[in-house]
Amino acid sequence: MKILQFLAITLVISLTSHAESTATKTLKLQHGVVYKSQLNIGDYWVSEKLDGVRGYWDGQHLYTRRGNQIHAPKWFSQYWPKHALDGELWAGRGRFEFASGCVRRKTDNDSCWQQMTFMVFDLPDHGGNFSQRVQAMNTLQQSITDQSLDIVRQRQLSSNQALDNMLNTVVASGGEGLMLHHQDASYQAGRNPQLMKLKRYQDAEAVVLAHLPGKGKYSGKLGALLVETPAGVQFKIGSGFTDKQRQYPPEVGATVTYKYYGVTKNNIPRFASFLRVRVTDVDQNTNASKK
Repeated sequence: MKILQFLAITLVISLTSHAESTATKTLKLQHGVVYKSQLNIGDYWVSEKLDGVRGYWDGQHLYTRRGNQIHAPKWFSQYWPKHALDGELWAGRGRFEFASGCVRRKTDNDSCWQQMTFMVFDLPDHGGNFSQRVQAMNTLQQSITDQSLDIVRQRQLSSNQALDNMLNTVVASGGEGLMLHHQDASYQAGRNPQLMKLKRYQDAEAVVLAHLPGKGKYSGKLGALLVETPAGVQFKIGSGFTDKQRQYPPEVGATVTYKYYGVTKNNIPRFASFLRVRVTDVDQNTNASKK
């Protein structure tokens, strides 16, 4: 009987430990929308959009944007404040894959986390508008002694030209883009139109190798194009198409133009999206003969 009791207790402890190691939490995170038009830039705080992994600190534990607990070493967050912090786990510009791999580990890894910093860009539970939250973050900055924690710098600009100049500087330095946050905005769950992300995409051309079938609402239509760049890099383009283009996709062998936001360490274009089919001289002559 004692052996059975011991086994039962061991099983309970094991299940509890597993549950804790796979703990999830429902988070009400705020998300930005895509910048679409000119605005009164003086009403906004502007910061660099960091190319890292979204993180949420609830005062005790660190979570991903989907609420999965992150297994960082205890020393990493040992001296962090006991209130909520919203930010980005960042390893530096152009190191998204490294940061993502570090966060995905099921066990902590000191050498990995020593290269990471939690860059705080908001205080979810503060209650004030964003200008007040910026002031609170600046105050927090003065008390930080741990290299694992830092505050994202927020700036106020005088003109849209200054915004464009800042975007150019960030992109030229390998950054992803900018975030614009209205000074009077409260922290709200979901997409907040007072929080905008501004990127400057690049475009390039690739040759269509194959049509990949769609699923769900795109069943029977194009799901994605398998394409190849002049350098021989193959990847998929699955967004940017109209319904008509999915019904009648660019022909295999056609050259298409796509937009993207930088490349991965394997030179795969990030967030590639279809723009158009390149019109060749042959196409133009053919069209002319049909008129």
